[in-house]
Amino acid sequence: MPEPTQKRPRAAAKRPKLALAPKVTPAQSRAAETYEHLLTVTAQVLAEVGFEQLSTNLVCQRAGLSPPALYRYFPNKYALLHELGLRLMHRQNALIAQWLTPAAFASATQLENALTGLLLETYEVTRKTTGGIWIMRALRAIPFLQDVRLESATEVATQATARLSEAFPGAPVRELQLIGRVADSMAFAALEMLFDDPALDAPAVMRLVAGSLASNIRRLQGDTAR
Repeated sequence: MPEPTQKRPRAAAKRPKLALAPKVTPAQSRAAETYEHLLTVTAQVLAEVGFEQLSTNLVCQRAGLSPPALYRYFPNKYALLHELGLRLMHRQNALIAQWLTPAAFASATQLENALTGLLLETYEVTRKTTGGIWIMRALRAIPFLQDVRLESATEVATQATARLSEAFPGAPVRELQLIGRVADSMAFAALEMLFDDPALDAPAVMRLVAGSLASNIRRLQGDTAR
């Protein structure tokens, strides 16, 4: 008697890749103004309703533009969020070079102060960015946008590794890279916690995170001295 044939499990359906790149890179001043106006209005609407309720129709109504005018530049609302996410991550990451200078590694106290300053300024940049916390939440929650967050984490780790390598030339590069990635995740989690609970003391929270990071970073000095 022939054995019953077993059905092969169906392959999981691949989710189609969503277009996120702007359709047009504005070259003329008027087009550039419209492009920036759409992003400004998107951030304003996002701050009011959150990313789940955000829609291109709402953006068009607020911007005083027709849907075809919006779609000339952005294919969907995720493309708008994608661009806003790239800009916020760029502003946050640009702060690293300002705070993690060679002088920051001179002592444990200076390192903790520098890290606290970096974290607090990152918080302020996000807080003062229209829709900033919603942009961060979107990068975490929406699968289409997670590449922005991951690329930002890689950039943070790269910058941190470069500065740590200068301060601790004998330390293993892989350990420095790990510190950079963990530091980025801790900072992101602290930011989310502060925005979720505005009653928390931002300086106190960031100093706790900075103290933990500084302790682990200064340990490298003892390891490399052996």
